[in-house]
Amino acid sequence: MPPQPPLSRLPVLPYRKPTRGRDYWILDDVLPNVDEIRARCLARDEDDWTRGYPYTQESWPGLRTMPGLEPGELARIERLVCRETGARKLWQETAPGGGTLNHNCVQVVGRTEGEPRPHTDSRALCRYAAVLYLSPNIPKDCGTSFYRQNLPGGVLGGNMVQAPHNNLVEALGTRYVPSDAFTEDIRVPQRYNRLLLYKA
Repeated sequence: MPPQPPLSRLPVLPYRKPTRGRDYWILDDVLPNVDEIRARCLARDEDDWTRGYPYTQESWPGLRTMPGLEPGELARIERLVCRETGARKLWQETAPGGGTLNHNCVQVVGRTEGEPRPHTDSRALCRYAAVLYLSPNIPKDCGTSFYRQNLPGGVLGGNMVQAPHNNLVEALGTRYVPSDAFTEDIRVPQRYNRLLLYKA
């Protein structure tokens, strides 16, 4: 792993307490055919999946494939998102330089394939991001967490990337930070057929 800057040299980010209904939204039982969707996603051919960590040098864990939802299913989700956020319309940006934008992506992560890893989605590419949980019977400690900086001496720092930066790497000036550079702020438990929507 590349050398990591000490915590004391990292810029301190601004902080805003994640607030439900302003910064994130939880919608339960969002799809009437969730069992069918889950079965369809898991039945994809092996060649359909792209491998992440620990199989490759990618930072994201497990396996990914796109698209996950059919057009009608995605339209239902988008209507719910517009209703909750007040957005008039949603659209998909194009990643610069031919890169991949993971929109409507299915990700499968095994118990030993992942670990908590704070990140931000690019402000240049999205305003909202979401997770749709398609795994039933998951341990209670699973879900999605929002993090904030953990500074020397136990001082808490921020959690926001602001202009002119578009992502956490730009804001901190490095891709690699010590494992204790962030601490959990809020955890949203996973629940089957739950959509967690949040501002990117």
